Amino acid sequence: MNRRITLITGATQGLGRALALDLAERGHTLLLHGRDQGRLDAVVAEVGDASPGADVRTYLADLGDLDQVHALADRIRAAEPRLDGVIHNAVAGGGAEPLRREVSAQGHELRFAVNHLAPYALTRGLLPLLTASAPARVVNVASIGQEAIDFDDVMLERGYEGLRAYCRSKLALIMATFELAAELEGSGVVVNTLHPAHLMDTNGVREYGLTPAVGVDEGVRPTVRLLVDPALEGVTGRYFDQFTDVRAHEQAYDGEARARLMELTRSLVERAPLPS
Repeated sequence: MNRRITLITGATQGLGRALALDLAERGHTLLLHGRDQGRLDAVVAEVGDASPGADVRTYLADLGDLDQVHALADRIRAAEPRLDGVIHNAVAGGGAEPLRREVSAQGHELRFAVNHLAPYALTRGLLPLLTASAPARVVNVASIGQEAIDFDDVMLERGYEGLRAYCRSKLALIMATFELAAELEGSGVVVNTLHPAHLMDTNGVREYGLTPAVGVDEGVRPTVRLLVDPALEGVTGRYFDQFTDVRAHEQAYDGEARARLMELTRSLVERAPLPS
């Protein structure tokens, strides 16, 4: 009855799948997100085989559509008694055709939308449940690959390249982590971010044409640590390279840049009023 309830986005493959298997073994109730119900069902079966009796529920949504992100938050808030942790793991990588610029359902550059806007919007939508469940932890899976955001071309409409878009979106995620952590100071909800491991063996790494350097298990321990380690109780607004608290890209500490990013972010993720 006292199982921790943890949401993992992008849980059908790669690091997300490995996190699900690890946390099920630790006794967590799992809320697994994906955008393909068949793949979700396969992960649930795999978790059940590895950890008989595991409590797993699935949530379907395309994080490239902010309407679906908002609806996902609504469904979780309505269905779940509490929420102890969120791991924002879902990712759009550099892509198999890195020179082809893709956009989200709302017309935003896809990497920026999936890797930054979606986790921010989902966290905001889940805040009532997270704060009611405090102490609670939010873990944003970022990357050591970070590139400064050009506020004259945030959506990379000029000189597009998929890995550049990915690196900018991950820096945006880190900057939003710092802002949200400051906003939630004292609420019992902590927000941290990390680079889990370098060139893990994931579809995204292979799709872009890179050679994996390590297995996904290398990224599980540092990610789970941010979620469960008692020594990190109250630690918030930090960026970790695996287990080490380090500095992110310098733009992440530029107050003016963070304010500009958050103003833009809030304007893009704000929900349209429901029709009367």
